[in-house]
Amino acid sequence: MVEMDTQKLLCSVLCCFCFLFSILSGRQQAVQGHHHVPSNIRPLKLFVFGDSYADTGNTNKSQSAWKYPYGITFPGKPAGRFSDGRVLTDYVAKFLGLKSPIPYEGWKSSSRGIPLLKYGMNFAYGGTGVFVTVFPSPKMTVQIDILEHLLKDNVFTAKDLESSVSLVSLAGKDYLAYIGTNGSSEGLQSFITTVVNQLAINLKRIHGLGVKKIAVTGIVPFGCLPIFTGTSSFQQCNETYNSFLGFHNLLLNQTVEKLNKETEDSPFFIIDLYASFTSAIKNEGSIKFENPLKPCCLGTTVSGEYFTISGEYFTCGRVDENGAKRYTLCENPKSGFFWDLAHPSQEGWRAVYSALQATLEQYFLH
Repeated sequence: MVEMDTQKLLCSVLCCFCFLFSILSGRQQAVQGHHHVPSNIRPLKLFVFGDSYADTGNTNKSQSAWKYPYGITFPGKPAGRFSDGRVLTDYVAKFLGLKSPIPYEGWKSSSRGIPLLKYGMNFAYGGTGVFVTVFPSPKMTVQIDILEHLLKDNVFTAKDLESSVSLVSLAGKDYLAYIGTNGSSEGLQSFITTVVNQLAINLKRIHGLGVKKIAVTGIVPFGCLPIFTGTSSFQQCNETYNSFLGFHNLLLNQTVEKLNKETEDSPFFIIDLYASFTSAIKNEGSIKFENPLKPCCLGTTVSGEYFTISGEYFTCGRVDENGAKRYTLCENPKSGFFWDLAHPSQEGWRAVYSALQATLEQYFLH
C-alpha cells in the first residue's frame, strides 16, 4: 500500500515537472522568437512615391536613366533606374519579401494587366519634389492623385491598402531647383520649412487613403553628392550644404513625431539616409569603396574635363552628334558608392540597405 502511494506520488511529481517544463520551454521559445516576425503579418503590397532614389522606370524615356550605361549591373540594360542596377525601392521590397512593385508608367503601357499589381505600384518619378521642380516630372501631390484615381476605378481596393506599406522618397530635388534658380542658398532655411510642411500634408493624405505604415526618407548629406564635391576633385564634402540640409532632417523628425501623436497607430517613421550615407561614405560598414565621393560614371566636356559645379551639367550617358561618349566609366561599378553625380550605385544602395535593416524591421514589421 505504501509502495503504491509512493508510486502515485512520484508519478504526480513527474507530471507536474513535465507541465512546468513545457510552460517554461514555451516562454523561452516565445522570448527567443521575439525578433522573428511571422510571415503572415508581413505587408502584401508596397506603394512608392517620390523621386529618382525610388523610381524603377517611370521617368520619360528621353532621360539618362534609359540610356547606356545605366542598368548595366541590373537588369543588364537601361530600364529607367538612376543607377547601374537596383535602387532603394528594390531593397525595401526585398526586405518585405516582395518583388519590386511595377512602375505606374509600365503598368499603363502593359498588356499583361491586373496580375502585375500583386505587389503594389511605384509612382516615383526621377526629378520629383513636393513642389514643381526644374525637372519635367509630376510632383508628389500628383502621384498621390494617381493612386486615388486607381482606387476610384477599382484597380486597387481599400483592402489592398490596409495590407500595404508605403515608401516616400524625398532626395532634395526641391532644394537643387531652389539653389539653381536663386544661384545661392540664401533664404534656403525658410524654404525648407515650406517643403517639410507640404511633405507632412502628403504623408497624411497617404495614411488617409488607408496605408498602415509609411516610411519617409530623410535628406542625405547633400554636400557629399558628387555634384558638389567636384570642385575638390571629389575629396571632401561641402559642409555648408550639409548643415543647411541638416535643418530639413531636424524639422522632419519634429514633424513626424507630431503626426504620430495625432494618430492612434503612429504610422509614420523616418528612414535615416543621412546616417546610412555618411556611414558608407566613411567606409564604416562591411562594404568598402575605393573613393566613396567619386562617381563611377562621370560626364565630361568636349576637352575631356570633368564636370564642376560652376560649369555645365554634364551627365553620365551623354554622347555627341557622332555617337562618341561624353563620359568616363570606371572598370567596376562595385568600387564606387556613387554611380553618377547624385545617385548611389547598386553597391552603394546595398551598403545603405545594410545600415538600415534594423530600422526597417523595427518599424515596418512591428
